[in-house]
Amino acid sequence: MELPEECIADILCRTTPVDVARNSVVSKIFCSAAESDTIWNHFLHSDYHSIVPQSLSLANAPSKKALYLALSDHPIIIDQGKKVNTLINLISFQLDRKSGKKCYMLSARALHISRGDDERYCSWVTLPESRFEEVAQLKLGFWYGICGKINIVDLSSNTQYAAFLVFKLITDDRYFQNPVMFSIGIFGGPMRTKVVWMDIELEKFIDKVLEYPNVRSDGLWEIEMGQFFNSGLDDGEGEMTVMMPYDYVLGGSFYLEGIEVRPKI
Repeated sequence: MELPEECIADILCRTTPVDVARNSVVSKIFCSAAESDTIWNHFLHSDYHSIVPQSLSLANAPSKKALYLALSDHPIIIDQGKKVNTLINLISFQLDRKSGKKCYMLSARALHISRGDDERYCSWVTLPESRFEEVAQLKLGFWYGICGKINIVDLSSNTQYAAFLVFKLITDDRYFQNPVMFSIGIFGGPMRTKVVWMDIELEKFIDKVLEYPNVRSDGLWEIEMGQFFNSGLDDGEGEMTVMMPYDYVLGGSFYLEGIEVRPKI
């Protein structure tokens, strides 16, 4: 005797999106239950209604599963309504496809960048690889500090998160040779620090004592800044900082896309 489809759907709600996909091949009734809006509405989180209206294509999704897959396949730009220098801070939102956990990227406009308002050091340009309308182009050879903050109540609870600096170096065949320091933690609490190399090309010449960036699927680079755990029991802000020292590499550029915060799977 088979369980009713509603019971199967209720059981699958207590698993993960990956488990739902795996169980959908068990039988026809499991396959039917796996398409249920009840299941995918559970994975979409209670606050998705405030995000979806900002994307017309998502608002017209034919089912909750289609909406979930769209949110996991393509980041959407959402407006936090905060303004800096008359420009709106922008972030992107996405769901991790395997877990359904929330992912955010703070755009360069949403970050505090030392010298960011000085055109001698920083300009705002478009970059084909970027998901945002503009990125910060920082001239190499100068000291920079970059800081981003995110409300941890906006993140998925009971989740280990990692922050990644998303960027690209254009150094005119020369190398950014000084290491960079990252700090990460909950604002007001202890900060964990690490030191990394920012130039992928240095991996050819220097032993892997420190971490190097990786190339993302969108063509940009990323490197992990650190991790923190969101229990869901506290409020506050996650704070992520970058300290880029003076470097004698001149003539190149550092394109800053932003800082991405996503589950550490």
